[in-house]
Amino acid sequence: MHAGGVAVLYTTPEPTLVALRTARRLTREHGDLVRLLVMLSVPYPLPLSSPPVKQEFTERQIRRIVSKASVETKVELYLCRDRREVLRDFLKPGSLVVLGVNRRWWWWGGAEQKLARWLQQNGHSVVFAAPDEEANRRTFFHNVLQFRMPNSSH
Repeated sequence: MHAGGVAVLYTTPEPTLVALRTARRLTREHGDLVRLLVMLSVPYPLPLSSPPVKQEFTERQIRRIVSKASVETKVELYLCRDRREVLRDFLKPGSLVVLGVNRRWWWWGGAEQKLARWLQQNGHSVVFAAPDEEANRRTFFHNVLQFRMPNSSH
């Protein structure tokens, strides 16, 4: 597999669930542990220890998502000012990063695309995963939209 293992970056609940299920499929053969990195941005007027959303709420939400995903997951929660700083410090070199995205927004060059480019420039591979829109809305099917290797131009 990848030297740095498989990491899922928390975005929002539904896409993160899809990303975890995609990671489960990617690690099934190797039995690798999936890391879920949850980065809570704390704006500068607030102390770093006081995120705008109660940490307990986020923890409950994450537990529900991980439970639904049915994948062995190590959850890492970081309070931060800059997500990239956390990723630089805590993402293992050569990781395969799975980003859950909403299908209708991922191709517009938004935050996920910019983050993916940055991850690639820093030696990581990126997989975008999104819910299958033809599937029943209550069932989280998923498919890989795009796979990017480091130094890939597309």
